[in-house]
Amino acid sequence: MRTISRTKVETASKRNLDAHLLVCFLAYVMWETLGGLCEQAGLGTEPRRVMDELGEIRSMDVVLPTQEGIELRQPCIARPSEHQAILLERPGLDLPKRLHQIEM
Repeated sequence: MRTISRTKVETASKRNLDAHLLVCFLAYVMWETLGGLCEQAGLGTEPRRVMDELGEIRSMDVVLPTQEGIELRQPCIARPSEHQAILLERPGLDLPKRLHQIEM
């Protein structure tokens, strides 16, 4: 059985805790910023309802086969409903026409 030194575990735990706190802080700041945008746009002070509604907008991949047997894949976003379009328009948000793939 392999043993791990206590120092390594404490160091890893401290780094994990620091990373977790950073992610939580950034999420909180983004949430409050979204709440401010919603309030300025006259959508209320609770962004959860707006997020739930906008969460229904779907993305999809359009796949086109070629004669060579290769598939061309283009990520797309579905057109929002009229209600969703109003929710996006009021705070001045736009959906991208096309999604860009990031190579990693």
